Amino acid sequence: MHIKKFLWLLVLPLLPLLFFSNPDSRLEIYNLRYHTHPFFTRIVIDIGKLREYTYSRLTHPDRIYVDIYQAKLNPILHGKTIPVKNDYLTQIRIAQKTASTVRAVVDLDFNKVEYYHLFHLFDPFRIVIDIYPKKEKQSPSSKPSSPPEPAESGYSMIRQLGLGIRRVVIDPGHGGSDPGCIGKTGLKEKDVALQVSLRLKKLLSARKDLEVTLTRESDIFVPLENRSVIANQKKADIFVSIHANSIPNRRLSGVETFYLNFSYEPSVNEIAAIENATSTKNISEMMEIIKKIVRRSKTVESKELAKKIQTKLVKSLSLKYRNIKDQGVKGGPFWVLIGGEMPSVLVEISYLSNPQDELRLKNSLYLQQVAKGIYEGIVEYIHSLGKG
Repeated sequence: MHIKKFLWLLVLPLLPLLFFSNPDSRLEIYNLRYHTHPFFTRIVIDIGKLREYTYSRLTHPDRIYVDIYQAKLNPILHGKTIPVKNDYLTQIRIAQKTASTVRAVVDLDFNKVEYYHLFHLFDPFRIVIDIYPKKEKQSPSSKPSSPPEPAESGYSMIRQLGLGIRRVVIDPGHGGSDPGCIGKTGLKEKDVALQVSLRLKKLLSARKDLEVTLTRESDIFVPLENRSVIANQKKADIFVSIHANSIPNRRLSGVETFYLNFSYEPSVNEIAAIENATSTKNISEMMEIIKKIVRRSKTVESKELAKKIQTKLVKSLSLKYRNIKDQGVKGGPFWVLIGGEMPSVLVEISYLSNPQDELRLKNSLYLQQVAKGIYEGIVEYIHSLGKG
């Protein structure tokens, strides 16, 4: 037999393995269950191993959804709908939203729900949704005063315990040997971040009810991992990291605020990669890092703080400057936010890569207006807790 023909006969049975083998990295979700207790309903999605997820609430009709990434449904759960017999829940649905995302939906009536709490547990990994109905109306004489407006995903533990804000740690990004982003004219992110942070500290320190600390007050290098350690040592109630943005698209401008979470937006991950560039952590530590992000109980309050700061910052700048672009509030995997034990946000105050933004960042009046906007956002957040 010809040697080439012989080799072909050997290889032919292996072709399906060589060209069509595609190991499925998705984790199988194998169970969805619920139980109605006397005072609430608990829904559990059994996953088994750690998986990233996001959740939110929607209206018209009212529902809560959870998207679980890199996951697939056990065949028995495909398109499953579980009817729920109580006054405030209608049904629970689960389906394969995309090839790698599973979505679970809880249909309910927000008019009859006091709040809900979504969290996760390990060993085995599972996502839990607790839904608490409104209690029967009390008589006018015994009705308590209205609580502060709850966070988007119900009352967090911070709000349930009535906690307030006493200590604030401000983190001027970069510094020393780490200049951060550099604009076309040579303006450095580290300098802009420090100037805004010093102005913000002055505004906050004028309030007698607040103690304010900076992670650096001069042009020194502070490792990323040490910044949240400083906040923890100071027993900070909130942590605000100040940065300026830079991307290849020089037309993009405006301000945006981040809280710690996973992101599937390429633009967000690009920003995170730039801001995380000086991290000393290794790939071997990735799983523990992911667990810290997923475990983070302050995500809800960090998002609320980010929303307040973003709204006030855009408003403050728009009062004196034209075409201030609101780039929104987003979750992102920023190293500087990972270790903090308090609500933490990262504010990108403008784009050094945009010619107009860079020119404005050179102006002391613009920097003061930035600091004023962030200050007003922090104060608004304190008020939302029923404090201040």
